[in-house]
Amino acid sequence: MKDLPPLEGLSSEEKDALIRELWQMVQALQADVERLKGKRPKKTSRNSSLPPAKGFQPNSEGSKPSQSERTASVGRAGGGRDLSASPDPVVVARVNRCPHCGSAVERAHQQLKAVYERIELPPVQPQVTRVERYGGDCPCCQQSYEAPVPVGLEPGSPFGQSIASVVTYLRYGHAVSYQRLSQLMGDLYGVAISEGAIANLLKRVQTQLAAPVAQIVARLRRVRLVCSDETSARLNGRNQWEWVFQNEQVCLHVIRPSRGKAVIDETMAGHRPQVWVSDLFSAQKAHPAEQWQVCLAHQLRDCQYAIDAGDDLFAPRMKRLLLRAIAVNRRRHQLAESTLGQYRSRLRGSLREIFNLKPKSPEGQQLLKRYLKIREHLLLFLDDETVPPTNNSSEQALRWSVVFRKVTHGFRSDWGAELFAQVRSLVNTARRQGISAFDAISRALTSQQSDWLLS
Repeated sequence: MKDLPPLEGLSSEEKDALIRELWQMVQALQADVERLKGKRPKKTSRNSSLPPAKGFQPNSEGSKPSQSERTASVGRAGGGRDLSASPDPVVVARVNRCPHCGSAVERAHQQLKAVYERIELPPVQPQVTRVERYGGDCPCCQQSYEAPVPVGLEPGSPFGQSIASVVTYLRYGHAVSYQRLSQLMGDLYGVAISEGAIANLLKRVQTQLAAPVAQIVARLRRVRLVCSDETSARLNGRNQWEWVFQNEQVCLHVIRPSRGKAVIDETMAGHRPQVWVSDLFSAQKAHPAEQWQVCLAHQLRDCQYAIDAGDDLFAPRMKRLLLRAIAVNRRRHQLAESTLGQYRSRLRGSLREIFNLKPKSPEGQQLLKRYLKIREHLLLFLDDETVPPTNNSSEQALRWSVVFRKVTHGFRSDWGAELFAQVRSLVNTARRQGISAFDAISRALTSQQSDWLLS
């Protein structure tokens, strides 16, 4: 029935039939409403910790740019890449005679019309140093002797530190398999190295990185603020956990069989930071720090899930307050201290008002119960500018670890897992000092590691 029939012309029996029909429709619609209320919303990357790759990917709007539009774009205003600060050869092109009439043209009358560069890679060939070591028997004491060799040319593996740096960088920075590494080293660098030799080389690197990583651990055990998170890892076909402990200066990765508090105790070794930043996982809640800042990124997603589940009272207001607090923190350096103090008071006053709400939905009630327990740890960052409101930096530090796990399906040896954690600690600490990943690995395998690890 699309249109309501004229009621004036209906008899009593027809009206009763119409009422019964409408009553049945209302009952059916009410049953649908109750069914939809009981249906939990689908978890996505917007309302949970589910990664974007596992969530629903909507179709992009609009058509892709044409080939002409793509080639016409130069990426930024002014176009082109920045010129090199120290070019090797500089080619100067000037005109001696006019190309039109042949008249002589003086240099003083010529103006610079264009500057551009052509970049090439020089041929890469391995540098092979052959060591001829002599020795003999002393005619006086009859003892055998051998001539000493320069440092770095001791007998053992024929592959030096530069090759070890390249192999380590490609393996743990780009997830290149042993087979492809062997082929790549031969094709690009002319170095014949088998998969077994690569494994032996990486075992040697794992031993060499123990000292620089120990310096990172020592730095971590002196810092006042620690951000921590963990993700799953696979070792010998079994689940383990990769932990990260980091701040703006240092980053440490460890892979352990446990996800419990014992890993934190082992890593911190009695050190008690002033501030801990993490999610609400039970082991993280048992941190040794004096103060705790809850990651608001996780809470924003949980609030969004409660909103999707039908909570229209508590979760929306809580989400707006958290977003407003993060926005204030983002521009706190532009605010006077008195203005910032007023924002703090208003936000905490709003928080008290929100805690007085009585949500009816189970999701809203669950959030309210959670936040009443951790209310003192939600807005700590407003009092201390060094404290971040989210733990996104820890998740970013673990992002490549997740990619590596998906590409390689995990580790097949204990020393391989340990080496991966060492390299990630080294690379992520170096990134915080403005040092590239390859440069960090190269320095750590030579005598140059102490300067930036201790700074």
